[in-house]
Amino acid sequence: MFLVAVVLSLIGRTAQAVPAFARQTGLACVACHVSFPELTPFGRFFKLTGYTLTNKKTIPLAAMLQFSQTNTRTIDNNDYDFVRNGGVALQQASIFYAGRIAGPVGAFAQWTYDGIAHHSGIDNTDIRAAGHFTQGDIDFIYGMTLNNNPTVSDVWNSTPAFGYPYASSSVSLTPMASTLIDGGLAQQVAGATAYVFWQRSIYAEIGLYRTADQMFSFLRTGQDITSPGGVARLSGNNPYWRLAYNAEWGPHSIMFGTYGLIADKYPDNTIPVSPTDRFTDIAFDTQYQYLTYTHSITAQATWIHEKQSWDASFASGGIGAGPTPTNASDTLNTFKAKASYYYHRKYGATLAYFQTTGSTDPGLYGPAPVTGSANGTPNSNGITLEADYLPIPQVKVAVQYTWFLRFNGARYNYDGNGRNASDNNTLYLLAWIMF
Repeated sequence: MFLVAVVLSLIGRTAQAVPAFARQTGLACVACHVSFPELTPFGRFFKLTGYTLTNKKTIPLAAMLQFSQTNTRTIDNNDYDFVRNGGVALQQASIFYAGRIAGPVGAFAQWTYDGIAHHSGIDNTDIRAAGHFTQGDIDFIYGMTLNNNPTVSDVWNSTPAFGYPYASSSVSLTPMASTLIDGGLAQQVAGATAYVFWQRSIYAEIGLYRTADQMFSFLRTGQDITSPGGVARLSGNNPYWRLAYNAEWGPHSIMFGTYGLIADKYPDNTIPVSPTDRFTDIAFDTQYQYLTYTHSITAQATWIHEKQSWDASFASGGIGAGPTPTNASDTLNTFKAKASYYYHRKYGATLAYFQTTGSTDPGLYGPAPVTGSANGTPNSNGITLEADYLPIPQVKVAVQYTWFLRFNGARYNYDGNGRNASDNNTLYLLAWIMF
């Protein structure tokens, strides 16, 4: 009830205000978004052309608030993650520079205050220079980006940076294992990539990621760079790629693609002279959209395969604060799929499935109270159900329930201390306001 009161108190003050992109273009939010941050075909065009399309002079600033309440089925009162179970919190507050800078250059830059950790720092940032060439039947978009999170430059919502869930609890327990490309380098690296989009059909992007230091240090502002394990540190320049086929007809669009990253990472970010571990992430993804004002259907899926070569951590017996792998190499696989329906872009429902499987490695996934795996495997899977209500396009009220079928290797007694996967089932309430 408190979240509903928060939203109702803000609707009157935000009903006439729109986020920075909409103010800059003079277009309604629904031109670019099915519901924030999921992009429409026009939203993808706007991003690819460098956020520069404009018919109004304005300062492209915007802000965001997220108020949330988390209710985990069974809590451990000794675990910090559950301190706020059942309580309402300001989960996140952000400000954005979102729009044209000058000429063909624009940016999406976010600064976020974490209301749970009481800490602020730079968030997803994507600075672009782009061009658009059309002549006769030829349509060609090209550009370059500087960003701080692999896949944040992507324009489909099937890749990790802007993939589902678009918001989730900051205080619930989540599975211990995830691939490096799935958020493991967010706000810790600097990436320079170049891209082309030919005939609204063929998209290709290639670039390099390195540690965000020296002149790129601003891209990791607010991160802990002095403590072992504080941030990821990469050796040299690490390749990233993206290739996709896109088709659009009437209210329909569909995409099939692949993306990936090869990263050499130091086991201890404070010792950049040691050997490195190599992570090779190769992914495939797809997206379908049917968009009309009355009915909107979207579906996305991605599969990520990661090969982990522990050339430093295994051979050395452990460097720094991280775990010591039992195996010289491991694999990790992630699969995510979701489908959403919106009526009049106001009432929405989403069904999602997620799964992680991988090598048994007690050194990486060994027993630990509540968060560990008694059998040393990372296998987890579950289902998420979500209902959304958008009284206006800039306000979303969401009810989300996550049901774990398996957690950190088992359905029952996964930690060896009697905790079951279903004990981590989470009811999450969210009020998300953009202005």
